[in-house]
Amino acid sequence: MPITANPDVMMGKPRIAGTRITVESILERLGAGESEAQIIEAQPRLTQQDILDALRFAAESMHGDKFYPIDADAA
Repeated sequence: MPITANPDVMMGKPRIAGTRITVESILERLGAGESEAQIIEAQPRLTQQDILDALRFAAESMHGDKFYPIDADAA
């Protein structure tokens, strides 16, 4: 998986290796309704595999025994 993190690059946020494109930015764009094609068009260094790796990394980071409360009234 080409996800890397370095405290000296992008404040240590997980990012696509060899780029300054963070997993966070990919997730935000997908969450805003952008398609993979739109994201790749805006960031030509990305591949479809990079986007899939970012999604896999995000899903794996949610594993564990943590509880993430969601306030239904805040939505």
